[in-house]
Amino acid sequence: MLENPAYALTDTARIQDLVTRHSWVTLVSHLPTGLVVSHAPVLAEPDHSILGHLARTDADAHELGQHDVVVIVQGPHGYITPDWYAGGPYVPTWNFVVAHLHGRPELLTAEATYDVLSRTVDHYEQVRPKPFRLDEVTAYAQKLAPHTTGFRLVPSRIVAKAKLSQDKPLADQAGVLRGLDSDDVHGDPGLAATMRAYGVGR
Repeated sequence: MLENPAYALTDTARIQDLVTRHSWVTLVSHLPTGLVVSHAPVLAEPDHSILGHLARTDADAHELGQHDVVVIVQGPHGYITPDWYAGGPYVPTWNFVVAHLHGRPELLTAEATYDVLSRTVDHYEQVRPKPFRLDEVTAYAQKLAPHTTGFRLVPSRIVAKAKLSQDKPLADQAGVLRGLDSDDVHGDPGLAATMRAYGVGR
């Protein structure tokens, strides 16, 4: 990923929030035989590590724990048309927030893996009126759990980026926000909210 200091995201609290809100990630391993790519839900820990799990066959394909990996966390993103800018000339671009977490995963015990499975369910169910809990189907869940592999990744390197029009003049930032709020084709109020949360347009 192109590293531009103007867009560098180094605030650990923001990175942790990004992982929490966008926890369906892409995991890439580089094996001697080539790249292996999978997708998985993860949990952000207070110590800035992440916990996750893969199907055991998937983990075996990655030779998980034997090689460094990159976990890609894709946050809000969207197309930005030049029509929204007050100035110019400009060309189309893409606004986004993303983080790459590099490191070597540590494999978890069966007991710790089951805890990750339970906590993952809790994470996604907490917003439901009556959250489902894994202990409602303990016997069934415990039969499935051995077919999963839990892992912890303590990142040895984090490269994160928030490209949100912060390099543009305020009038152009305001135009992008208006467009994202209301455009019938490329509008994205969620991306506009993210820009405002990062202080763009103020």
